[in-house]
Amino acid sequence: MPFQQQAERHNMYTCVHKGIRALMQHTLYEAGRCDWRDDLESQAAASQLREMMELMYSHLHHEDAFIHAAMEARRPGSALQTSGDHHEHVLAIKAFLAGADALEAADLAERARMGADVYRRLGLFVSENLEHMVVEETDNNAVLWACYSDEELRGIEHALVSSIPPERHGKFLRWMLPAMNTAERIALLAGARQGMPPQVFQEVLGNMRPLLSERDWGKLLEGLGIGRQSAQEALAA
Repeated sequence: MPFQQQAERHNMYTCVHKGIRALMQHTLYEAGRCDWRDDLESQAAASQLREMMELMYSHLHHEDAFIHAAMEARRPGSALQTSGDHHEHVLAIKAFLAGADALEAADLAERARMGADVYRRLGLFVSENLEHMVVEETDNNAVLWACYSDEELRGIEHALVSSIPPERHGKFLRWMLPAMNTAERIALLAGARQGMPPQVFQEVLGNMRPLLSERDWGKLLEGLGIGRQSAQEALAA
């Protein structure tokens, strides 16, 4: 069945891929505008590159361990293409992490040359990953939807998310939430709210507040059934 006709099925890729796309685009932008002869700008750009690569490495690991494993369990061989892509991506990620360290250690003249090279290679890496994610969202989802019910897919997703350490999960959310639409934010946080003590959920909301515009924040509170005054009092507590 064509991908468009399956749009209402549970899609594990949608929100996290929005965050990954935002992360990649921001990192490429920062690498392109960086004055590599400026120590502070160079450190910030190298740090951003490192954060992107570390989060993407974690993301690939989770997809391999949970999504690809689920695909292979019911349709052997169905994850070969994207698993192979992941292997190549891991090699590239390790090279970029080494490059970030080398950038910080280089002298000014060498850093400018290296920074320009990193920017060009990063553009190719981002382009390849954008294509890769579309394959996952279409071909991989077709396998998942054919082999699993939505309830089963939610169980796989829950196990995946539960395996992520809280600090790293917060880093993913920092990129995901601003990139998601209102309905997706409400669904994500409403689900999280059910499994959290009220005080913990208030802390989560507090961490999310700086990431959203005033309009988006208001729509989120409305969707969660939280008044602005109540939210302000909870965040101030």
